Amino acid sequence: MERESMEFDVLIIGAGPAGLAAACKIRQLSESTGQDISVCVVEKGSEVGAHILSGAVFEPTALNELFPDWKEKGAPLNTAVTGDDIYYMTSPTAATKVPGFAVPKTMHNEGNYIISLGNLCRWLAEQAEGMGAEIYPGFAAADILFNEDGSVKGVVTGDMGIGHDGTQKDSYMPGMELHAKYTLFAEGCRGHLGKRLIEKFDLAAGKDPQHYGVGIKELWKIDPAKHKEGLVQHATGWPLSENGAFGGSFLYHIEDNQVSIGLITDLCYDNPWLSPFEEFQRFKQHPVVKQYLDGGERLSYGARAISKGGLQSLPKMTFPGGLLIGCDAGTLNFAKIKGSHTAMKSGMIAAEVVHKALTSDGKTGEELNEYTTAFEASWVYKELYAQRNFGPAQHKWGNFIGSAYAFIDINIFGGKLPWTMRDDHADYAQMKPAADCKKIEYPKPDNKISFDRLTSVFLSNTNHEEDQPCHLTLKDPELPIRENLPKYAEPAQRYCPAGVYEVVEDENGPRFQINGQNCVHCKTCDIKDPSQNIVWVTPEGLGGPNYPNM
Repeated sequence: MERESMEFDVLIIGAGPAGLAAACKIRQLSESTGQDISVCVVEKGSEVGAHILSGAVFEPTALNELFPDWKEKGAPLNTAVTGDDIYYMTSPTAATKVPGFAVPKTMHNEGNYIISLGNLCRWLAEQAEGMGAEIYPGFAAADILFNEDGSVKGVVTGDMGIGHDGTQKDSYMPGMELHAKYTLFAEGCRGHLGKRLIEKFDLAAGKDPQHYGVGIKELWKIDPAKHKEGLVQHATGWPLSENGAFGGSFLYHIEDNQVSIGLITDLCYDNPWLSPFEEFQRFKQHPVVKQYLDGGERLSYGARAISKGGLQSLPKMTFPGGLLIGCDAGTLNFAKIKGSHTAMKSGMIAAEVVHKALTSDGKTGEELNEYTTAFEASWVYKELYAQRNFGPAQHKWGNFIGSAYAFIDINIFGGKLPWTMRDDHADYAQMKPAADCKKIEYPKPDNKISFDRLTSVFLSNTNHEEDQPCHLTLKDPELPIRENLPKYAEPAQRYCPAGVYEVVEDENGPRFQINGQNCVHCKTCDIKDPSQNIVWVTPEGLGGPNYPNM
């Protein structure tokens, strides 16, 4: 079969906050100027929001700009922040509450909301479609198309109906080519196409490596007597500090007697025995946290990698025929423990630049260097610049001293100290040999507060068509057993929060097994594999988690 094709003015890959904000802004400009620009958004999840996972405390700055009347339009910002606590956990049973005056001012949350980012994206999609954007969930952008001059032409969606052996089944349908004058890549953290674009166009030249964390989250319904709607709690220290790792946690009291709880583990940790999933299970047993969960019901589970390198890791975002926006452009402001507002703004700036290029400047497929200028003139860049040293300070000196430095830098000097700290070691390269590290023995789950991986993945509603090629590919299929097992005790068994990777012993010796059906699309394996042997590619559209209210 030949591939069919469709033509659009602007194609957006990914229906997250950045992509949908861009779609909404382009359609707003089309309506206000009378210069119509067609917009298509493709999303690999089964529906908009199905793959969206975040804490999330949301700063409405960008939403106020995009839809000043968002309250009247029914945007799902239902829980205003009413309290803001930060703890430094010193042991499995002790914690110190940090006084508000000692907290970097960027981490205060007055005027913010606790939300489901997935539900906000569903609402943004409704607004975009109401203004004429076309949104197609269940279609994974599998490959990039290029024009003869090397500029991006668009993407091709994944073929459907390919068997695990690569043959075409009776249900085979070839993917569709989607062509556009400009393509905006808003795939979220570690987008598989964005990763290739960064390499092809050398967009990371002169930049620090991107840095990442893996966020693991659960949604619980708790005893109404323990619920404090609007309370935001963050913590750092134990359990990660006990094993020389960095990161932090959150516990947010949302509506309907529910709390969202999670742990973010920085992926620069060096002990291959460490398991972010098990660290999360330990964290929930701390008295500060467990007091809320006791007697409660776990409703949902999920995991997602987070880009957190900041300004020093920000790649060049322009190339002929397209732009990188959102998380792939490094817009997470980790000093604020939030980034959806900056991702949205990056999409809105892109929309303004692209609309002007197509309607006033007569450009088609040329590199839009104007985007860089506009981005650097925006409040997003000012935020990232002021807090550029937060992450490197945490990694250099640890959470306690790093946070003290951040307080001085941000609260006293406004982020204007005359130096920029570098963090130029890639996360995957930090791992030490297993023989040189303390082996960590994690407690068994109690199935009340702590749980195992497979029980957890069940709550993510993850599903993939079973008879399809595995989307977790290996450059060298023999490397996990030949090199990673003897040197690192094959850490994929532990860093994956979904039980995808196992080392199985059979009559022929150890064998590396990939349970692709379990994959929640977090991208941790693509990031943390010390040999960079695992390459994540898209499965068939509709595959992956189906997160409700996450």
